[in-house]
Amino acid sequence: MMRDDRPHAWAWWIWAGGLSITALKLSNPVTMLALGGVLIIVGALRQSPAPWGRSFPMFLKLGGAVIVIRILFQIVLGQRLPGHVLFTLPTLGLPSWAQGVSLGGPVTAESLIVAATEGLKLALVLLAFGVANAVASPREVLRALPGIFNEIAVAVTVGMCFTPEIIAAVSRVRSARKLRGRPTKGFAGVRGIAVPVLEDALEHSMQLAASMGARGFGRASSTTSRLRSWICGIASGSGAIVLIAGVYGLLSAQGTVPFPGFSCVLGIVLLAGGIFGSGRRSVRTRYRPAPFGWHSAICAVSGWLVVISALILSSTNPSVISYSPYPLAWPAVSLAALGGMALGLLPLVVSKPGAQLSSPTRLPPAKVTVDA
Repeated sequence: MMRDDRPHAWAWWIWAGGLSITALKLSNPVTMLALGGVLIIVGALRQSPAPWGRSFPMFLKLGGAVIVIRILFQIVLGQRLPGHVLFTLPTLGLPSWAQGVSLGGPVTAESLIVAATEGLKLALVLLAFGVANAVASPREVLRALPGIFNEIAVAVTVGMCFTPEIIAAVSRVRSARKLRGRPTKGFAGVRGIAVPVLEDALEHSMQLAASMGARGFGRASSTTSRLRSWICGIASGSGAIVLIAGVYGLLSAQGTVPFPGFSCVLGIVLLAGGIFGSGRRSVRTRYRPAPFGWHSAICAVSGWLVVISALILSSTNPSVISYSPYPLAWPAVSLAALGGMALGLLPLVVSKPGAQLSSPTRLPPAKVTVDA
């Protein structure tokens, strides 16, 4: 028997979670661009040939649009920060209840740098999960959820199936319209493509929901202990609260939450225990479940090694993590920071080009003999 040891689908999403938290901690443009380069490289080299893999270019365009829109908002409606004035827009007076918002006025280089940095931060978060979505099948991510999320998994699977089906359907309908000599651009093209695309995507989603329902998703066990349900519920709720507090402590600059790292670990343990304990009430079987091996562990841990490196650098050399345009100067560049961001490339070592997810055990082909 041959076994495929490529990273599990959940390992990619855990990796993306670490890189997205790192993006929220950064404000140095050089380090942020290095992190963006890591995401683009991994996404370009490991995106799946399946329909969901085609969403990676869409997330790239969405990230660029976020940066441009943030800069435009700063130019037109943003707060007028002091600094080196680049140009001045005509000013329009606003009522007193709109204090803090200005329409027009002087636009400084410092304000544009701040806006571009904030837009880049959100674009990196979107791109991180866009890479995970392009590499790992959303269906396999939901298949690996604990049993308590059966009903939610069915609904989310139908919703997530809608996006890749739209991408594939747009390509099919556009090709068909080109062959018929009909327009594919402009208002007429959009109008002619939208209706058949939506019909096709909804039809596939309904077929998926029907097939999952026919396989018994959502059935509950009749042997569930009420006491165990209460204990698991309390553990899950308290774990979620502790985890949120720990993540807030990591992201907050004031340090109002004591021991944020320990709070995150404790919250994850309580939340995982409560979820997996509650999942035992669900009755379901898995056909060839995908293993979570050492390749998956390396992929998942690498994203959080980037977080750890960013936290260490923020305490030893804050200038390579944080940046302020006051005074206006070039951001600091550090090989240690670039090396820390490069840790996010470790999944390339334990995965293969075009890998979709960790595949189940493959049985050798059966030998058929025919008697003469």
